[in-house]
Amino acid sequence: MSNEHVVVIGGSHGAAQLVASLRQEGWTGKISLVSAEPIVPYHRPPLSKTYLAGEQHQDEILIRPANFYEGAEVDLVLGSRVIAINREDKSITLHDGGKISYDKLALTTGAKVRRLALPGDHLQGVLYLRDLGDVDRIRQFTGNGKHAVIIGGGYIGLETAASLKKCGMHVTVLEALPRVLQRVTAPQISEFYMRIHREEGVEVLTGVVAKSINGEGLVESVSCENDLRLKADLVIIGIGVLPETKLAEDAGLEVDNGILVDEFARTSDHDIVAAGDCTNHFNPLYQRRIRLESVQNATDQAKTAAKSLCGKLEPYRALPWFWSDQYDVKLQIAGLSQGYDHVVVRGDWEKGRSFSVFYFLKEKFIAVDAVNRPKEFMLSRRLLAEGRTPDLTRLGDDSIPIQDLLKA
Repeated sequence: MSNEHVVVIGGSHGAAQLVASLRQEGWTGKISLVSAEPIVPYHRPPLSKTYLAGEQHQDEILIRPANFYEGAEVDLVLGSRVIAINREDKSITLHDGGKISYDKLALTTGAKVRRLALPGDHLQGVLYLRDLGDVDRIRQFTGNGKHAVIIGGGYIGLETAASLKKCGMHVTVLEALPRVLQRVTAPQISEFYMRIHREEGVEVLTGVVAKSINGEGLVESVSCENDLRLKADLVIIGIGVLPETKLAEDAGLEVDNGILVDEFARTSDHDIVAAGDCTNHFNPLYQRRIRLESVQNATDQAKTAAKSLCGKLEPYRALPWFWSDQYDVKLQIAGLSQGYDHVVVRGDWEKGRSFSVFYFLKEKFIAVDAVNRPKEFMLSRRLLAEGRTPDLTRLGDDSIPIQDLLKA
């Protein structure tokens, strides 16, 4: 191991954690981190929130300071895009023709934005939000009194809407489905976010499909299929992401909605591990394969991958959790709610800004969405990890302290 070389591809949360965990687990060989971005790995959640709103600077969102990598003896190869993996001679090829040999390889390639083909999508001011450069470009079109149209009512779209509103912009969110967050939350959560965005002055239009983006060089407006025309100095398209799997596919690794990995974060080639948004793994808590887009998964799976590279095979079985910050509202999610057949709500979701939605499948507790209720989120995480279910008959009574229910 002391003479072996690990190459980590990607500048993601997973990459930052993986190189740190390698040293913590005793890897004494060479480590290289190769990233297409020109800076060391940074936190991505703030991009659509505090960084876009100008409340944080680039140095403040770094996962670890630049000198950490020097201290950990990590060779940084920044601004270099990997175009191929050659498993036969164990090397990677860079966009400039350079090659780097490896003994072990780690893929933390993350995800890429899902593109939307619309007439006028080439105009200046039509942008996506995925990385630091995207936000810097978006900022060129922001300003007090300007108009922004956001296509997509998922978490990125809504978080971006909140940040642009803070910048003094007139903001409209277009969601093609009947409600925002329809694919990932219960109707109560969707209606709550519709209400608070409207209370904050954001126009949210559901069941509305963008037809074209209009302008001469610069974006000027967005036309919708219902003949609505919206003024726009900025258009942000946020309709989800796709796993970045091309390198893995081209190298002949098994891929199916992400790079397939086993419980030890190993790909179909055991000299190659993968972690984060780009992976598809079997989750023992939910007894199915899943692909997660979350900091938690990227971080925890990277720890597992690092252990595997160091010869310590420990299965990955972390509980998925997520969060979203919008205005004065922190939504914390534990577990996966897909497939639920029943919910129990604690608190007033129609008027207040503090409540929780508990999701059940055949009376088994599978997930929680906690809005400004950190205690219920933390206790629910524990229950879910232990496979326990709270008392459904008393859970909806907000006068009963949540910890009393969980003790039962």
